[in-house]
Amino acid sequence: MQVHLRQLLGRFHTGYALDKHTLQSIPIGANEQGHMQFDTKRTDVGEALFQLKYRGDQAQAKTLAQAVADNIVPQLPYFSLIVPMAASQMRWAQPVKLVANELGAMLNKPVFELLSRGPGGAKLKDLVSREEKERVLAGTITLNPVIANDGRWDALLIDDLFQSGASVDAAADVLRTYEKIGEIFVATLTWR
Repeated sequence: MQVHLRQLLGRFHTGYALDKHTLQSIPIGANEQGHMQFDTKRTDVGEALFQLKYRGDQAQAKTLAQAVADNIVPQLPYFSLIVPMAASQMRWAQPVKLVANELGAMLNKPVFELLSRGPGGAKLKDLVSREEKERVLAGTITLNPVIANDGRWDALLIDDLFQSGASVDAAADVLRTYEKIGEIFVATLTWR
């Protein structure tokens, strides 16, 4: 899988995205229900994520996790555990959780679902400004303090898409309130 790493900036120690999600998307006309259809060209990573998220191809989770292990993990300092981003909507299987679990198995690191997301009104993808996204996210990501061991660990936060950075920053802020989390690193599959 070809990738083009991009360093991410935010309220976390350091982070990277594997590749851009979409290269181009051209409208080709409405379908019989009147919905606009597009001819979309995606990167390798973008296509794998699309197949996982919207076509139910769970084998893509392992492919994407391997890309993170091969390309992002070597860029990061040591971390002890993996945290999938809180799901923004309910699906048959949560894509980010599937990738996080595959990565955890590859790296022999535990995966903790420390974050959950309650209802937050509008969908982030429908909002334009970071300020709007931060307003919608306010108070919707909560901490599930499930780590039983004593100590403090550095964590890798996994997400599928980095756009404005509002959701990753909100998640990092919540994780930072947990006394068992030290540094926070971020790996996203794509950016927009």
